[in-house]
Amino acid sequence: MAQQDTTGPPASRGPWRALALRAGPLIAAGAVTVALGAAALTGDERETGHGFAEGEQFRLLAPAEPGGGWDQTAREMQSALRDQVGRVEVYNVGGAGGTIGLNQYVRLPPDPTELMVTGLIMVGAVETSGSEVRVDDTTPLARITTDYEVIVVPEDSAVEDTGDLVELMRDDVGAVSIAGGSAGGVEQILAGLVADEIGADPAEINYIAHSGGGEALTTVLSGRATAAVSGVSEILPQIEAGRVRPIAVSSAERLEALPEVPTLIEGGVGVELANWRSVHAPAGITAEEEQRLEELIMAMAQSPGWQEALERRGWGDALLAGEDYEEFLASEQERTAEVLARIGLA
Repeated sequence: MAQQDTTGPPASRGPWRALALRAGPLIAAGAVTVALGAAALTGDERETGHGFAEGEQFRLLAPAEPGGGWDQTAREMQSALRDQVGRVEVYNVGGAGGTIGLNQYVRLPPDPTELMVTGLIMVGAVETSGSEVRVDDTTPLARITTDYEVIVVPEDSAVEDTGDLVELMRDDVGAVSIAGGSAGGVEQILAGLVADEIGADPAEINYIAHSGGGEALTTVLSGRATAAVSGVSEILPQIEAGRVRPIAVSSAERLEALPEVPTLIEGGVGVELANWRSVHAPAGITAEEEQRLEELIMAMAQSPGWQEALERRGWGDALLAGEDYEEFLASEQERTAEVLARIGLA
């Protein structure tokens, strides 16, 4: 039910082994001025540089339950966009790796004030579910963040590091249960990549899928999973509270948010994987509206409020817009389908 808010290293031996993010250059805000009529607006209806009136109502869909990465992204955007347009409502439609929200979203009219947060997890969920509705049925605007994954175990687990986990997986990969988000999402992709890298069969991974990070955390804390995989920003509070212990991150280098936690690469597993999140609009909006929205997102991404959110959340600044983002999205869809097929999910 919708909830209304009142508030590095190269891929190792094969293109699918490490679904490494090809970070594009920072895209500067365009200099094109959009003419929207000669009449001057005042007060809450004053036009901004991107052509939208201050005070204009925007709605932003987070296709997941509250608390997860998409929800966090949407609410940080809500705060940052207030300086650009004034009013932004966030609402949640969770389930099935974002595909339930996507199915509702594609039914919306071509309204440029209706936006959606999406990303790699939805790309994977579309492939594994066989959904007839795809991310392509929307208008891609911009990639805005990256977020690396972290493997955690219960505080009292006998698994001390990546080496211990790898040893268990090599002995019997099916006996090592790994909890994470939705089927086909970045967490399951990472588990499959690790299995293949160490010589185990990725299709035999005992992956326990959940609709959200909170459920995966409960599973690993209850002892029903050997380890859990989550985005750093989502599980960092539980790490800081001492509920779980991180053993590895999926980045090429150690993360500022978890400086004591080694990378998988340091642990002898040559896998790097970055999750990414982006913003889309409904299909059918005009080229002018698409350009205005891209300029709006780029202005937001360069604002002090958004830059502060990136630092606080530990997200990477990965702004990529327009045709560059569309090309990136197409390559990620192709690459994700290849990885999931190898794991036995697509």
